[in-house]
Amino acid sequence: MIVRKFLHSFKYAIEGIKQVMVEQNFRFDLMMVFIVVVAGVFTGLSQLEWIILIVVMAIMLSLEMMNTAIERVVDLASPGIHPLAKAAKDIAAGAVLVFACASVIIGILIFIPKWINLWD
Repeated sequence: MIVRKFLHSFKYAIEGIKQVMVEQNFRFDLMMVFIVVVAGVFTGLSQLEWIILIVVMAIMLSLEMMNTAIERVVDLASPGIHPLAKAAKDIAAGAVLVFACASVIIGILIFIPKWINLWD
């Protein structure tokens, strides 16, 4: 019974991933993940660098999913335009932007020194 409930919870999680796949920003993030993975393979990253990038990519995708969930709940609760609804959506989008900027900086710190060493 416990195992069945546990496995059934995966069904809901997969459904959530399917739901977010229609979002343009999520698809853009997936494209960026693909580019980073390909760049990482050709750059020859260390195990620690891979761990850092995988964690960063997972957090980025998860934040995008949370942002989408917040937007949908706000739309459901407040179909009209309301300043608090707008603020909630803007704050969620801002959280994604903050982490996206941090992700870019982390990527630069990992990749640029390695690429510079290729030309030395």
